[in-house]
Amino acid sequence: MSAQSEEAPAPPAPAAAAQLLAELRADRRASTWVPAFEQDWVRALDDARHSFSLAPVHAVVRTWRARLAAAPAVDAFLTGGCDDSDGIDLDQVFGART
Repeated sequence: MSAQSEEAPAPPAPAAAAQLLAELRADRRASTWVPAFEQDWVRALDDARHSFSLAPVHAVVRTWRARLAAAPAVDAFLTGGCDDSDGIDLDQVFGART
């Protein structure tokens, strides 16, 4: 019997944050996304130090991976001239960054 539930996402690889940061730096949104990621990362590291849990660090990596993966679909949606006035804030989906 496994100690983790089967629904729990696998933790990111140890170098996942560095790889993600490199991908963010290569993206056209780098000027806004890199500082936001770095801010989230520093906050998550601080939370991890106080809680003795890597969960905050893993959450940041998962959230930014999802943002990066969704970016092409968002670009296609906006380029297509679709009305985005009824959109949902990403913080409502992934939770607010604190």
